[in-house]
Amino acid sequence: MKAIVYERYGPPEVLQLREVEKPTPRDGEALVKIHASSVNFGDRVLVSGRPLISRLWSGLLKPKHKILGTDVAGRVEAVGGKVGQFRPGDEVFGDISACGFGAYAEYVSIPEDVLTLKPSNSTFEEAAAVPQAAVVALQGLRDKGQIQPGEKVLINGASGGIGTFAVQIAKAYDAEVTGVCSTRNLELVRSIGADHAIDYTVEDFTRGERRYDLILDIVANRSTSDYLRALNPGGRYVAVAFNPSSLFLGSVISRREGKRASSLAHRASIDDLNHMRGLIEAGKVAPVIDRRFPLSEVPEAMRYLGGGSHRGKVIIFME
Repeated sequence: MKAIVYERYGPPEVLQLREVEKPTPRDGEALVKIHASSVNFGDRVLVSGRPLISRLWSGLLKPKHKILGTDVAGRVEAVGGKVGQFRPGDEVFGDISACGFGAYAEYVSIPEDVLTLKPSNSTFEEAAAVPQAAVVALQGLRDKGQIQPGEKVLINGASGGIGTFAVQIAKAYDAEVTGVCSTRNLELVRSIGADHAIDYTVEDFTRGERRYDLILDIVANRSTSDYLRALNPGGRYVAVAFNPSSLFLGSVISRREGKRASSLAHRASIDDLNHMRGLIEAGKVAPVIDRRFPLSEVPEAMRYLGGGSHRGKVIIFME
């Protein structure tokens, strides 16, 4: 089978399309013929090996996992022994980051408990946009942010892969949503449900008069104290992007007026993915896809994501 393989850290060019052995499912595993995957920020971190702290998980001197890719959507081709949930032909999707990655390939063999049936109203490419980005948004808003109906919620980075899900999830929780994005993305952010859209090239929301009950930060382009200034008393700031002051000082940083700062440590969750499937099938959330790249062009997809101009998700499809 074809797969994107890398054996050393570096720029996207270290990723190479190669022929590798097709896996065989073991007990408890399903062999999935992959139809689509997607590119996440974490994939770029794993390729580059930077920041260096990431190598504690990915391998100090060279990558532990040769084939990357966390989001998978495809069809079950075969199952190993003791598999009771799926059978060949089932259309599934999932986040496979906790079981060795491997979505940038034509096939992957993975434990059945990291998979679930894909949304019935989604294509494989749409389903591949969901597993990590949507669950990050859900966990940031619901678990860390403790979102409540009627609250004023601001999404900083509302037009990206996580942000487009966050806007829709916050609306599904009946919040009043403000999305922060660039000029060209204002209409997109409004079209997916944002009540207000702020052009960051014109307005600095941390210095405006409006205050928010919850800020979900996907960009981390301000200090935590700036974000706290934009919160109502009792408000919560949740960093999804890496923000050192919230990650290391969140528990002790300014507690004036009961404001809280925290950082999300995302975890793959089949329960949360099933929750997202329900929202998608109910028509409350729809994946936003920017561009599609074939498997052979994963390096180009990585560079495109790194440019920061993408709107929604960047998808990888099998040729």
